[in-house]
Amino acid sequence: MPDEPKTLDPTPARRSSTPEQSAPAPATGRPARWTLGLVSVGLVLAALNLRPAITSLGALLEEVTADLHMSGTVAGVLTSVPPLCFAVFGITAPRLARRFGPTAVVCAGMAAILAGLLLRPLATGTAGFLAASALALMGIAVSNILMPVIVKRYFPDRIGSMTGLYSMALALGTSLAAALTVPMTDALGGDWRLGLGVWAVLAALAVLPWLPLVKDRNAPATTERGIPAQARTATTPAAPTGDRAATAPAAAPAGTAPRSMYRSRTAWALACFFGLQATGAYITMGWMPQIFRDAGVPASTAGVLLAVTMVMGVPLAFVIPRLASRMRHQGPIVVALGTCGLAGYTGLLLAPAGGAWLWAVLLGVSNCAFPLALTMIGMRSRTGAGVVRLSAFAQSVGYLISIPGPLLVGVLYQHSGGWGVPIALMAGLMIPQMIVGTLAGRDRTIEDES
Repeated sequence: MPDEPKTLDPTPARRSSTPEQSAPAPATGRPARWTLGLVSVGLVLAALNLRPAITSLGALLEEVTADLHMSGTVAGVLTSVPPLCFAVFGITAPRLARRFGPTAVVCAGMAAILAGLLLRPLATGTAGFLAASALALMGIAVSNILMPVIVKRYFPDRIGSMTGLYSMALALGTSLAAALTVPMTDALGGDWRLGLGVWAVLAALAVLPWLPLVKDRNAPATTERGIPAQARTATTPAAPTGDRAATAPAAAPAGTAPRSMYRSRTAWALACFFGLQATGAYITMGWMPQIFRDAGVPASTAGVLLAVTMVMGVPLAFVIPRLASRMRHQGPIVVALGTCGLAGYTGLLLAPAGGAWLWAVLLGVSNCAFPLALTMIGMRSRTGAGVVRLSAFAQSVGYLISIPGPLLVGVLYQHSGGWGVPIALMAGLMIPQMIVGTLAGRDRTIEDES
């Protein structure tokens, strides 16, 4: 297996790093301080842009579908486009990172988001709107995959805190788009095109910090399958305590990642967990404002309720990765989040308007399975090479799994004439999510299965 790690350095991850052979590096073997600062800013700004293209549309879905003459089924297709694009384009991220470097790919991803957000308001029909949305989502997809990779490369001893930081920024961007899109649209004259297009300003800011990093000589040199070259002499992290987000005990025997992620039970458990949590998240982002509006809640309030759901991820996305990195088994967190989801969907079914704020909070807590899944991706492999492959597999397969969910909700809503059956479906999906999440949270790595 020429592209697998050959040796393991028994030193803890906090002190180990392999300098680039083809370029000078700092004496510590780590990127320069200014580079780390720029990467940190870039991660935060990139994360802020990974969801506004989706949640801003959810807040104005009724206006967009009416103006573009979409049926409920077509609207369901529209809400299924994000996971479809994430699956199709996300799987190309390792190959692109191999050829151009991960920082260059993320920079291009931010530019694609900017272009898509600028073009979407210009669309005069459904096809053009979908194409512009797909362009923005393509940029989101490759950036989604490479965020854990960049964290692992630049911050190997701070995986938990840095994952929490960009997860928190992601949740903040998601909630801001949900809360502010309707008021900004009203302030701009009520034109949904302006309300959606204004988010291109945030995307333009996100491109800037990545431009100096496009040719960063300390960025990981990549080889086959997008695996960082320095991962060939990988490290074995220390035991999972503190902020190390460790992936295995230091004394664990050397192992190599399986030739194919398809043979790893841990990889499949992670992919299924990622897919089911993504299903719930995109159903929520695409349809929750409409559920509240159909229950008699004003449009602006429905947008704020979605923002409440998303903003729960701001503090919890920082806390959960740090907590998970200290636990040998993340199953209890999975079950706790799933239980909140069950309670929220039950309330949404029985009294959508009466307890709207409580249901929004509970579903927001449940949606924090996303930063947990990202953290587990970093913990289920001992090497940078394994994280690259596991991240691409779990997210791409996971997003494929999530595609039918939003579409099915749209079809059920149109043909059942209400939200009872769709919400029952959402609640039912929480059970398998808790099961596969518990399996994915076991204290093992993909190298253990080779």
